[in-house]
Amino acid sequence: MKKTKNLLTAGRRDYLISFGIVILAFAVVQTMILTGNITSSLKGQLVPICAYIVMAVSLNLTVGILGELSLGHAGFMSVGAFAGIVVTTSLADVIPFAPLRLALAMIVGGLLAAVAGVIIGVPVLRLKGDYLAIVTLAFGEIIKNIVNVLYIGRDAKGLHVSLLEPKFELAEGGKMIINGPMGVSGVAKLSTFTSGFVLILITLFLVLNLIHSRTGRAIMSVRDNSIAAESVGISVTRYKLLAFVISAAFAGMAGTLYAMNFSTVTAAKFDFNTSILVLVFVVLGGLGNIWGSIIAATLLTVLPELLRAVRDYRMLIYAILLIAMMLFNNSKLKVRLMEKRAAKRDSKLNKEAD
Repeated sequence: MKKTKNLLTAGRRDYLISFGIVILAFAVVQTMILTGNITSSLKGQLVPICAYIVMAVSLNLTVGILGELSLGHAGFMSVGAFAGIVVTTSLADVIPFAPLRLALAMIVGGLLAAVAGVIIGVPVLRLKGDYLAIVTLAFGEIIKNIVNVLYIGRDAKGLHVSLLEPKFELAEGGKMIINGPMGVSGVAKLSTFTSGFVLILITLFLVLNLIHSRTGRAIMSVRDNSIAAESVGISVTRYKLLAFVISAAFAGMAGTLYAMNFSTVTAAKFDFNTSILVLVFVVLGGLGNIWGSIIAATLLTVLPELLRAVRDYRMLIYAILLIAMMLFNNSKLKVRLMEKRAAKRDSKLNKEAD
């Protein structure tokens, strides 16, 4: 009974902290925008920050909750990005209302990324450790190379798709959407800070509900001891694939949000470095710590711009801060602080129970 109460309390705490941070940040930023107290560089980073937060939370589901190292998260982001661009371009004449068009593009991008998650997850999740990381890394590079040789155009007859070279001719009034290695140009900037805020709230609601549900506890049992979990009837393959696919779907939606913030998008925006950057957000925020991922993604995205005043030394300071945070995360000081915090929480719960 006490253990169940502790789990419920932990769940409520995660909800309050995660939603509180996001809502408070949104209110502060909106106030800064209305009063004109925000720089143009920071204003331009608001949508990417929202996309990175969704990416970090979704990857934490795979790395922190499931316990599997994935280095191909940018590949799912790329699938959602280019799928979203195709959808918004195709629906431009049918649905003039931009927010609705963006929402539909996010849904399609998330669904296609989930399909990609199933395709890669079924064979890959049988692997463990470094092997899983290497294969997911290869998946991200494969997606990038496919986009580099993908040509998609649209005219009155519909969509035309070709690989390696454009083997179709567009009718008069037609438009090339994805132009191979040149990527996409002339993208309508549909993404807004408000749409990013809504996507974060949806992501947090679904991910936190999953983590603190029976399914979430089953996923964590697979992470802690897959043999013991299987011995009590938990399907290891099913729950691994479920977490991986949900993570991929949110990465695809984040990719759509991210891509619709730029007028030009190429596959190079979603390379190996992007996957590593999102992984850094997760590790520095704490594995399994959702609100930690939110803070880490925000700070590490804004930090290089804040350090621009020191010019040549900004990336050096950025690297030193990353190292310092990593050392703190693995230090005995953090362990002692967490133990004290846990002891205070347990004593408070015991008093309430009495």
